[in-house]
Amino acid sequence: MSEWTWEYEGYDPDAERLRESLCTLGNGYFATRGAVPECRAGLVHYPGTYAAGCYNRLESTVAGRQVVNEDLVNLPNWLLLRFRCRSAHGSWGPWLSPDTCAFLDYRHALDLRRGTLTRSFRYRDDEAGVLGVEQIRLVHMGDPHLGALRTVFTAEDWSGEIELESSIDGDTINSNVHRYRSLNRSHLTHVRTGTQGPDTVSLHCRTSTSDIGIALAARTAVTGRSPVSSGLHRGRYRAVHRLVIPITAGTPAVVDKSVALHTSHDTAISNPLSAAVDRVTAAADFPALLASHSAAWGRLWRRTDIQVPGQAGRVLRLHLFHVLQTLSPHTADLDVGVPARGLHGEAYRGHVFWDELFILPYLNLHLPEVSRAMLNYRHRRLPQACRAAAGVGRAGAMYPWQSGSDGREETPQWHLNPRSGRWLPDHSRLQHHVGSAVAYNVWQYWEATGDTEFLHTKGAEMLVQIARFWADISVLDTGSGRYRIRGVVGPDEYHDGYPDAARPGVDDNAYTNVTAAWVLTRTLDLLKRLPAWRRQELLERVELDDDELPRWEEVSRRLRVPYHQGVISQFEGYGDLAELDWDAYRARYGDMRRLDRILEAEGDMVNRYQASKQADVLMLGYLFSPAELHGLFRRLGYLLDDEIWRRTVDYYLRRTSHGSTLSGLVHGWVLARARRAEAWRYCQEALEGDIADLQGGTTGEGIHLGAMAGTLDLVQRGLTGLETRQDALWLDPVPLPELSEYGFSLRYRGHWGVSARLRSGELCIRVPDSEESPIRVVLPDRAVTVAQGETCALVLPTN
Repeated sequence: MSEWTWEYEGYDPDAERLRESLCTLGNGYFATRGAVPECRAGLVHYPGTYAAGCYNRLESTVAGRQVVNEDLVNLPNWLLLRFRCRSAHGSWGPWLSPDTCAFLDYRHALDLRRGTLTRSFRYRDDEAGVLGVEQIRLVHMGDPHLGALRTVFTAEDWSGEIELESSIDGDTINSNVHRYRSLNRSHLTHVRTGTQGPDTVSLHCRTSTSDIGIALAARTAVTGRSPVSSGLHRGRYRAVHRLVIPITAGTPAVVDKSVALHTSHDTAISNPLSAAVDRVTAAADFPALLASHSAAWGRLWRRTDIQVPGQAGRVLRLHLFHVLQTLSPHTADLDVGVPARGLHGEAYRGHVFWDELFILPYLNLHLPEVSRAMLNYRHRRLPQACRAAAGVGRAGAMYPWQSGSDGREETPQWHLNPRSGRWLPDHSRLQHHVGSAVAYNVWQYWEATGDTEFLHTKGAEMLVQIARFWADISVLDTGSGRYRIRGVVGPDEYHDGYPDAARPGVDDNAYTNVTAAWVLTRTLDLLKRLPAWRRQELLERVELDDDELPRWEEVSRRLRVPYHQGVISQFEGYGDLAELDWDAYRARYGDMRRLDRILEAEGDMVNRYQASKQADVLMLGYLFSPAELHGLFRRLGYLLDDEIWRRTVDYYLRRTSHGSTLSGLVHGWVLARARRAEAWRYCQEALEGDIADLQGGTTGEGIHLGAMAGTLDLVQRGLTGLETRQDALWLDPVPLPELSEYGFSLRYRGHWGVSARLRSGELCIRVPDSEESPIRVVLPDRAVTVAQGETCALVLPTN
């Protein structure tokens, strides 16, 4: 393997779902899993294709109750291409099936630099002889509606014919996630197949309730020779181009399949079917498509690449590859959010959670137009968030924990524990801290880009309504003089209530309260700095009375943060819960990541124990620098010094099962910033989370986009201490021996290609030539100004 290539040798049915996810190809508009072309969906293979924002809502019966779920839809399968052989004087052999074939050799190679997946194999056909096959596919990064598959056949010791069926298959359902098998999964209806000209087939369908029109057109051509026969066939669910091509020993036969995909969400088209047929008809041949696709990836890598030597660097580049396939410059033109599992599978139903909190900070400094699009997705759904708050008797905006097409709460009412087989109430919709994540992303975007127009308009509207919600939901406890936020679920997710309590939720989750105070403080600051006319316009638009603002100020200074045993409590009463015998459970079960499912299957509940799924309190150390975090606690009237924070970190390290891929990332970040020796263990877990499928089979259902992007930001901001504030780049690098050398380029304000490289204790900052102002760089012990066209080398302190 090279630093740009991931290779998979041999055929392993048990590992196919994982490889398919990791070999997914996409362009931000649509993505297709790395499934083998000759197989339809089954227990081993899953050729899913997903278009960003293409959701559908279905009703199902679960545990005797009617429930409604919205899912990212598995679209018709454009990959399907199967073949069989016969020698010059023989009969047709069987259609190739990888699950029954004895391969002589077999290999997949994912080329990150060019964005292609190449599959090569050899096998002996009993009726013919040895056939070599190479297939290379792409999902075009230049034209977001195109995909292509080239298949090259080489007969080694025989001559004869190959029969091919190149199809578009509309008989697809959402069946990637086994846990969802009892739900209604058939999203496509009104399937119509068609033929156009001598070499093109098409398929049009609609989603059953969201009524999105979906059309694909595929053109299949034989290069360099004429087929013996060629025919187009329309089936009920499948459009097929059937060809027979001659083949002679040692002479390759080349078949190219190009596909175009359009939906009724697209702009500048009359209808999806005509657009798809027109586009595939006008598409260039495969070599030209590959060249333009590779060139588009080259431009994208120049804007985003990160340079880290060794295996860590290879993994980081793979992570970046999958981030860019989900959120590319094409995404900036769409009304979509950040799907937590990318466009790679159906886990979490393709929903949008809080993962942009871990993704946008990286994109802000490389593809800010994509970050702004993600924030626009939230702004368009601000009225829905305000209606949700009003629905529970609150002011402001209550953003949903899970969002999809229109911004309503998509969190299911029930979830399945696969260990016990029981359906259980799902209270994760009480994670109201997602609103703080939206506000944090608005602020981070503005600080990185200087996009004052966005901050003063859409950004301000979101901040004000989120702050309004926090102020309204905070209730004064007259006994303590503190404001309290009750009945919530924190990032931990395990604790959705107190043991034996009738109502769900916990009180005064520290992360929720501190981030709420931060939102209120930042919003008050913004209102003071807004131009008078804009401030008045904003207050009128959101019907905000000036009398509300003194309460915001009071709440922002008097929200409760619980402590116990000299550490910050995850929530009120956390320290009173029972201690879990971690050693006994590890000995009994080994993998403790889903401790909640283990305990429930035993008839117990995780709410009884001091046990966390992932970082909760420690998320504060991920979002805020030590100085900012200490300032927040000071404003709230609490002491938080380095010793209290160290004790808090140690306390929760011993009580966390790391049942989320985000957990290793956050712990690694926090420990690295504290210069702790054990930081690398958690950083390594974050790096390996998907490639090693550490969560036990979940990566085959879709990659974990937040964790992947977070590892990139671990280098970009975590190790460098990079902050964009006060019109400067603030840097405070920390040593991590295993990642002691790295480099990346940034798009900062008007500067494109600002490079930062750390090597041998020296940090080099280069600012390219431009008409922009010089950049001020601030370190703990000095400040420098780097002018356009200059490079500044800074020797870092060794302590």
